[in-house]
Amino acid sequence: MRWIFAHRLNGASTASIARALNDRHIPPPSARDPVRNKHRTGTAWTLRTVTEILANPRYTGRQVWNRQRTDHNETVPGDKRTSLGPTRAWNPRSDWVFSAHRAHPALVSDADFLAAQAITAVPVPRNGAMRRYQLTGLLICGTCGRRLEGHWVHGRAGYRCRHGHTSTRPHDQRVHSVYWPERHILDPLLYSLSYEGELPLFATVDDLLSHLQTRDLVIICDVTALRLETEEKELPPTTIPRWDDFGGG
Repeated sequence: MRWIFAHRLNGASTASIARALNDRHIPPPSARDPVRNKHRTGTAWTLRTVTEILANPRYTGRQVWNRQRTDHNETVPGDKRTSLGPTRAWNPRSDWVFSAHRAHPALVSDADFLAAQAITAVPVPRNGAMRRYQLTGLLICGTCGRRLEGHWVHGRAGYRCRHGHTSTRPHDQRVHSVYWPERHILDPLLYSLSYEGELPLFATVDDLLSHLQTRDLVIICDVTALRLETEEKELPPTTIPRWDDFGGG
């Protein structure tokens, strides 16, 4: 555990930490101590395992209470007779209760633990401005079928899919990632004359997005090409021109 925290504090990603542990054939908690980890059945380190270790304050030696609660999921609030069955849920970190004294030897100092939490914080622009990804939810990976995630690069919005292979797989086992700058998707849709009969000309991006959403249209993103489909079934092949067709750089 000390090794995990040390590498995180040196700037290693959770994926690289998990990959290094697997490469060294170090068993994860579920394999090393299955009795105490009945909720885990994996035989390899995953992103979730590393992330949970880095976020667990018990490695500072302190006891922690009130981390979870039981929700009874009543259809009539307060009436347990209408419960759909209890489920466990995490309380906000601000509601956790920590022991004033250490209950067992610490594997990481309080300062290092807090520093590791800061590393896992979601990065925000230096000027505090909110980043807007206009195509969120409308882009589907043509390779694996996942929705593309927003990815801010060089001050501009883009979208990518790494097909779920970002966790712990060796680099030589990965499929080529799909990546599209946002403007390379929007400009062909807004300005391409080849869409006569397929898409009208739009005055604004909001008009285009509203058209796609109300008609259940999504954009399928392959490595080098784009096409439109409905959520339920594929439309006749409709290829979106590449940004290069407009002379863009």
